[in-house]
Amino acid sequence: MFSKLYAQWMFAWETALTTRDTNRIVRPLEWGFDWLPQDISDSVEGLPELERMTALSASIAANSDRFFGYTTPTDFRLEHRHPQLFPTNVRPETLAQDAELKQKADSGELDKAEFLRFTSPVRTPYPENDQVNARWYPAQQKPGRPKQAMIVMPQWNADAFSHNALCEIYNRFGISCLRLSKPYHDIRRPAELERSDYACSSNIGRTMSSCQQAVVDIRSCLDWLEQQGYEQFGVMGTSLGSCYAFIAAAHDPRLQVVAFNHASTWFGDVVWTGQSTRHIRAAFEQAGLTQQTLREVYRAISPMAYMEKFAANRRHALVIHAKYDLTFIEEFSLDVLKNFKAHGVNYVSKVLPCGHYTTGETPYKYIDAWYLGTFIRSAFKKLAVAK
Repeated sequence: MFSKLYAQWMFAWETALTTRDTNRIVRPLEWGFDWLPQDISDSVEGLPELERMTALSASIAANSDRFFGYTTPTDFRLEHRHPQLFPTNVRPETLAQDAELKQKADSGELDKAEFLRFTSPVRTPYPENDQVNARWYPAQQKPGRPKQAMIVMPQWNADAFSHNALCEIYNRFGISCLRLSKPYHDIRRPAELERSDYACSSNIGRTMSSCQQAVVDIRSCLDWLEQQGYEQFGVMGTSLGSCYAFIAAAHDPRLQVVAFNHASTWFGDVVWTGQSTRHIRAAFEQAGLTQQTLREVYRAISPMAYMEKFAANRRHALVIHAKYDLTFIEEFSLDVLKNFKAHGVNYVSKVLPCGHYTTGETPYKYIDAWYLGTFIRSAFKKLAVAK
């Protein structure tokens, strides 16, 4: 009886959090072929649009080393500036927080922070998006240990302060961090947007291009860290950031510690069933797409498409999922665990007694931080000993 009441309470709370923002926009379906490599796109020319995109996505997945390949940037630089919030909602309390930070910066009460900047190897029509931004949290070197670093990828529509506290926790373990702004997020967000909609939207090609850019940006950050003398690397991603982190790890064996904070197998399943993406599903339904067709359309940016590639390199992996998640439905997270087990992945599984959005609420955010912190500390210690 208690468990049923708890579930009802949690689902109600989760629903309230996912419906409080009023600036989600239902945009019409756009196939977005112009956002994808033209040589591949031209090879399926002449097919009906749905068949063409499905074939294109399958071709990208089959040749993913090329799609997620890149040339190392040559303009890495560190920039010092006052941190800004870059809110993605218009709630009064958030706007007040943003205004307070700006006032403190103007009055000299706010310290400047250090950011890694460089031009993304994947270019888009938005120059501000193509300037990669990663807040730099260097840690004090632990005696006798190799230099270790994490790349941290927050959730979709995260503001610029999200996950900064996790970076500070990892610093205490001697692990430096780059808190990476995803494509179209915070300082990279085009001025025309209130939210980071272009990272995941009803424009299919642009959504796939955003994933490509995020993965390449992660790998480019690893290049910079290597130039600074770092030897052992990890990546942690939450929600959409988890998807990006998985695909990056599948294509880059340098990532030996991986933490997926909410995980799923198929990108299309999450878009179709999740509360957070109901406005995107509405566009797809209006165009006659189904959950199954959307799964195939988004194959190229689905973790499931790269499960064998991910499992090919032994690494330390953490998977956290939420029992009452209405955005990454639990059955999809359990499918991740099932596939990890089938492919012999060395992983740790943790379950939160909450939902997707309530993970960021008290007390669940502390439980989540404990799971992440203890795992990452232990995994990097094991790497150091092994070296």
